[in-house]
Amino acid sequence: MAKLIALNKMTDTMKEGVLVRWSKKKGDTVKPGDILAEVETDKATMDLENFESGTILELLVKEGSTVPIGGAIAVLGNKGEDYSVLLAEAKSNSSAADHKEESKPAEEKTTSAPTALPTSTSHHSGSDDGRLKASPLAKKLASEKGIDINAVTGTGEGGRIIKKDIENYSPSAGAGVTSFALGKEGFSEIPVSQMRKTIAARLAESKFTAPHFYLTMEIEMDNVLKSRERINANGDLKISVNDIIVKAAATALRKHPQVNSSWLGDKIRTYHHIHIGVAVAVDEGLLVPVVRFADQKPLSTISAEVKEFSKKAKEKKLQPQDWAGNTFTVSNLGMFGIEEFTAIINPPDACILAIGATKDTVAIVNGEIVGKKVMKVTLSCDHRVVDGVVGSKFLQTFKEYMEDPVRMLV
Repeated sequence: MAKLIALNKMTDTMKEGVLVRWSKKKGDTVKPGDILAEVETDKATMDLENFESGTILELLVKEGSTVPIGGAIAVLGNKGEDYSVLLAEAKSNSSAADHKEESKPAEEKTTSAPTALPTSTSHHSGSDDGRLKASPLAKKLASEKGIDINAVTGTGEGGRIIKKDIENYSPSAGAGVTSFALGKEGFSEIPVSQMRKTIAARLAESKFTAPHFYLTMEIEMDNVLKSRERINANGDLKISVNDIIVKAAATALRKHPQVNSSWLGDKIRTYHHIHIGVAVAVDEGLLVPVVRFADQKPLSTISAEVKEFSKKAKEKKLQPQDWAGNTFTVSNLGMFGIEEFTAIINPPDACILAIGATKDTVAIVNGEIVGKKVMKVTLSCDHRVVDGVVGSKFLQTFKEYMEDPVRMLV
């Protein structure tokens, strides 16, 4: 008997997905465990697994389309079976969803750019409402190649920009650079990705729900840098300062479990395990894969895991188990020359540690002026869980481990 195949929830925060590419076509026979399609969720591009046996009678969604959770994407049944009733049902459900969207107040709808103002690009590959139409892969390639995707002409269905358009793009003089004409208003727009939507929702909820306060401390980095140099000189193992920071934070959390906690409304949960989320930058924002039991792992293991997470994040291959379960988070912008910043707490954590750049300074030691390397760190705390004294004591312990790394081995 024919049935509709719906898009299932692939991550805990997913509300809709973009069907990037079909892995099967109409007429193919499938079985449980087969991969039907690639779907861009709010956190990664993932394989959509099939759970039924039969023949694909109809594909209801075009590649590049956004589908809500539970939305029908295909019809599965037996060859030659009449499925007209299911097609009508799928069309009816789609129309009902569209009507619900149209019934929203104007301020809740996604609006296109005012047509009275000129855009800042001469090429436009988009739908009639002014939105840019491009596949997620095309956007990724354009970003990697430094190409202004608004300047690319799409050859896909409806003018959609696809992978080959980016690969074959040859900018003419001035093309690929946003133009700013004197005396003329203009703008360019790109659609918000599923990942960016989720980042926006989660961080807005965190910032305006959890009462944040911030503690900043300066740490001498000379011993850490010397220790790292010695480790990296003895073989193939190459660790980063960030790997040492993750280890020091995890070890300090063991002494200050209140920082390793979550606010649950009517109770505070203090974790007996330490899972450190490590913020990784991708095109759409930040992903936070998790180093589990970080306090129990040697630097070599932490380093290998973080490198692998970073690679998978950039390729959008992180899986739900990679980013779930953090109890504390480290966000490092030091490699970009940022000396100091405050980070928004990553739910469900009670704290996040923001790491700045290491810089040269001078200090007076035994009456003499000596050169020093220092780094500023800022701990963002949820005041419902962590008080100032508790956060300060954690930072003091973290500082002790960073300034004398051997202590982490004890």
